[in-house]
Amino acid sequence: MPQWTATVSAAHLARLLAPGPGGGGGAGRNGGSASGRKLPAYRSLADGVRLLVLEGRLQVAARLPAERELALALGVSRTTVAAAYEALRAEGFARSRRGAGSWTAIPEGHILPSRSLEPLPPDAAGSVIDLGTAALPAPEPWLSQAMQGALAELPAYAATHGDFPAGLPVLREAIADRYTARGVPTMPEQIMVTTGAMGAIAATARRLVGYGERVAVESPSYANVLELFRETGSRLVPVVLREKLGGWDMDLWRRVLRDAAPRMVYVMPDFHNPTGTLVGDDERRELVEAARVAGATVVADETMAELVLDGEESGTRPLAAFDRGGTVMTVGSASKSVWAGLRIGWVRSTPDVVRRLVSARAYLDLASPVVDQLAVAWLMRGGGWEQALASRRARARECRDDLAAALRAHTPGWDFSVPRGGMTMWVRTGDVSGSRLAVTGERLGVRVPAGPRFGVDGAFESYVRIPFTVSGAAAEEAAARLAQAAELVRSGAAPDGEPTGLFVA
Repeated sequence: MPQWTATVSAAHLARLLAPGPGGGGGAGRNGGSASGRKLPAYRSLADGVRLLVLEGRLQVAARLPAERELALALGVSRTTVAAAYEALRAEGFARSRRGAGSWTAIPEGHILPSRSLEPLPPDAAGSVIDLGTAALPAPEPWLSQAMQGALAELPAYAATHGDFPAGLPVLREAIADRYTARGVPTMPEQIMVTTGAMGAIAATARRLVGYGERVAVESPSYANVLELFRETGSRLVPVVLREKLGGWDMDLWRRVLRDAAPRMVYVMPDFHNPTGTLVGDDERRELVEAARVAGATVVADETMAELVLDGEESGTRPLAAFDRGGTVMTVGSASKSVWAGLRIGWVRSTPDVVRRLVSARAYLDLASPVVDQLAVAWLMRGGGWEQALASRRARARECRDDLAAALRAHTPGWDFSVPRGGMTMWVRTGDVSGSRLAVTGERLGVRVPAGPRFGVDGAFESYVRIPFTVSGAAAEEAAARLAQAAELVRSGAAPDGEPTGLFVA
């Protein structure tokens, strides 16, 4: 029997292999290597397919196109494709059966690549610099104090069933008060507490988007959210961000809203992950109005909104401030502002929508942990939130500045803009494939997610994301290892193999 689980068309594989930011650098077309040396066309094609498998952009056990079809799509001879397939079989990256075709594979002993990737084990922290997770250690003593305060209040809740699908009333009220203070009048009935921001986005996607319906997303966008939409069967419509932290292209957004008619729009206007972009008020107002006219709901991810690193305020208003009738649903979280281990998020919408989200929650996770909710409420009510946030901002600012300086010193050919806030920086790696850099860097003791993880259909091959998580000597060493990895990729001397699990947060 055939052993594939999916089929990749010749046209789709050709797009993934095409030169430029959306593909794999022209494998099979230009016959070149990163160092400029001429490679046989079949070798270039085989390397391109192999890299797509290792990066997880080409599914394992996917049926490959017939030789004749792929040759026609790539503009190469059938002999070239046949030789490439033979090379992939010899290396264990393809298997074939007479009459059944060929399909992608992983050699014996290799780790299966996945879009949902595992974090670095704690015992590896001394030898590997992990730039895969945009998160910092807990701000102390405020987290411990919040937990102590939560435990002091727990007995009153322990006497109940402990199941609060909409969230604890005390926390809903505290979150509503914070929105009101930011200029968006909010009632507790407009808040549903969730298990982290991902729980909030999953709830909105489940409520709003049917299987096969379109979701418009910024391009690039947050890797885990893109995968969530894929898993729920949404059809992603990418809308490219302007270069150099330039914000949204409103002409493009209006065209997409009119022509593609997405059911939902997912955006991160405040210190966007991965680019760090901060979108101005005029564009926010225009997007909300365009979405209202098109009948699309805008989900605004504000998880980075409070991480202002330069100045006291971002100078922008929440997206919901421009909403005149329930177009905007806002997602927030304590995980970035305080600590990633505090898995409390929320959704702000109209009371009617919140009631429907709460009703649907019975089929998801029922409710969020009571102790964690009490801890967040304790922080918000007692002023500890601002102190913890100030500590988080100071640490992220130090890491950002040290990493930017180290990258400029060790990788002068790379291009990036330093954002005013957030936790991440989007770095163009010049003539080096971000995917190859990630593979090679891990073997040199530095882990970094490649750009294609943040794109739709394999875009952003020449980028990596750098989070603001290390400073001082560690930042200097991380940049030095990345520079060494880049040189190995350019020279063609990069070691073979695949990256191990890399959690992208």
